Amino acid sequence: MSVSHASVHPVEDPPTTDGGNNNNNNAPARVRMKDLQGMPGTKGGLALRVAQFFFATAALLVMATTSDFPSVTAFCYLVAAAGLQCLWSLSLAIVDVYAILVMRSLQNHRVVCLFTIGDGVTSTLTFAAACASAGITVLIDNDLGSCGQNHCVQFETATAMAFISWFTALPSFLLNFWSLASR
Repeated sequence: MSVSHASVHPVEDPPTTDGGNNNNNNAPARVRMKDLQGMPGTKGGLALRVAQFFFATAALLVMATTSDFPSVTAFCYLVAAAGLQCLWSLSLAIVDVYAILVMRSLQNHRVVCLFTIGDGVTSTLTFAAACASAGITVLIDNDLGSCGQNHCVQFETATAMAFISWFTALPSFLLNFWSLASR
């Protein structure tokens, strides 16, 4: 039996002739927001997910290749946050590819709510980890002046990649939150 589930195959209401006013008050009809590029299930959303994955993976790999990152808690936090961002972005990129291939909208309330919460949590963790790592990198470089003994270039590169990953995750969160708030 072939059954379509609402979270994958939503059904849109046909337009009504009276503008959506079923109770004959002069209230304006609710307008549904179209799928904007950058939202889940669109090519723009897929591009954002791939960019998030790429930059989070770069931050993770650059930081993990240094030998002394485990000695600083902020750097361990960056590795953990970047790893979580990689997993989240890769998972949603796979969902976006599926939605694009079967030409389905991912504008179900529960799906958008899940994406919004996930994007909010992962982007906040990534931003906090990047800020903490940036603070430690500035401390090592400027205040202690011991960049020659440490891997400052790798620390700075990983921190920059984490900030760029956050910068690409922020539009995903904001578009999902806007879609959720406009319902």
